Amino acid sequence: MKITVQREKLSTAVSHVAKAVSTRTTIPILTGIKLKADHEGLTLTGSDSDISIEVHVPLEEGENWGVTVHESGSIVLPSRIFSEIVRKLPANEIEISVDDRLLTLIRSGQAEFTINGLNANEYPQLPQLEEDKVFSIPSDLLKTMIRQTSFAVATSEMRPILTGIMWTLEEGLLKFVATDSHRFASRNAKVECSESLRFYNIVVPGKSCNELVKIIDDDQNLVDIVVADNQILVKSNHILFYSRLLEGTYPDTNRIIPQGCKTEIVLSTKEFLQSIERASLLSREGKTNVVKLITLPDGNVEISSNAPEIGKVTETIQPKQCNGEELKISFNAKFMIDALRSIDSSEIVTNFTGAMSPFIIRPTDHDWSLHLILPVRTY
Repeated sequence: MKITVQREKLSTAVSHVAKAVSTRTTIPILTGIKLKADHEGLTLTGSDSDISIEVHVPLEEGENWGVTVHESGSIVLPSRIFSEIVRKLPANEIEISVDDRLLTLIRSGQAEFTINGLNANEYPQLPQLEEDKVFSIPSDLLKTMIRQTSFAVATSEMRPILTGIMWTLEEGLLKFVATDSHRFASRNAKVECSESLRFYNIVVPGKSCNELVKIIDDDQNLVDIVVADNQILVKSNHILFYSRLLEGTYPDTNRIIPQGCKTEIVLSTKEFLQSIERASLLSREGKTNVVKLITLPDGNVEISSNAPEIGKVTETIQPKQCNGEELKISFNAKFMIDALRSIDSSEIVTNFTGAMSPFIIRPTDHDWSLHLILPVRTY
């Protein structure tokens, strides 16, 4: 194999595929990045067998030159050292050539590295997916949907299915749901797909979703998503992103959403968030991170927290609206802060059905997203 490639293109491709490479794999060849050069350009692949990322550098794109392939071939190079080398090479052009003994020469400007490669034939093949379940969604919308739900996935492996985001699609409406059994977040959006396409209980690992956010562009170009039995494939520009799906049945979260409401409070998202952040300065130190919310007779809301060994904080905020029964409720400040930070509307409505019942937070100007938090018993 012998190629000349533009450093910036190679550096971007390497940084993308390296996100899928794990240092803790039991398969030694997966600690490397696979490079394959042919008549179409250069393809780089990284995988940890849960996530696989493939990036294609075309011969040329528009007016810009990307790579020249002098001799086709393939090689697997150690990810960590290869990434460092590419990032620190001096010139804009990089020459890479591989000899019969898999010795790889990397040359740029006056710098020259020789590193030992591995046989690319031993690298696992990426899955070939049946493309009968495909839908399209703008790249930035997909990123937003992940950002507004991924924080609520479980971090403990006690119930592995809860470490993922559940995707469902019905009548062109895509829905993401995440819960760690103490809180819940959902986000809906209309997508482009065939009328007959529907799927349920597709659970994508939270880790995969967070890696996907890092590599797809923040623009309105459509990405295609292919859903298969145990894999999902996201196609964006010159990037293919594969992730395995979690096995098991996701719990029916519809049952936990309260239908009634005894107290309704409309608040400024920013004002409420800042108040909770201030209250959590003390509650965080007190290890519990619990904040209390009380409705006052004059229609205002009091936010407070108490850490016996440090002190206490009390703040009164004026809601836009406050209707219904008097309320005293305690909750985890971090859960509330995560939910409020993910909401991109200026006002929220919170619906409470009692001091020990889950409560709902949603934007006032649309019904695309919904958050639910379980209260904490403090008395």
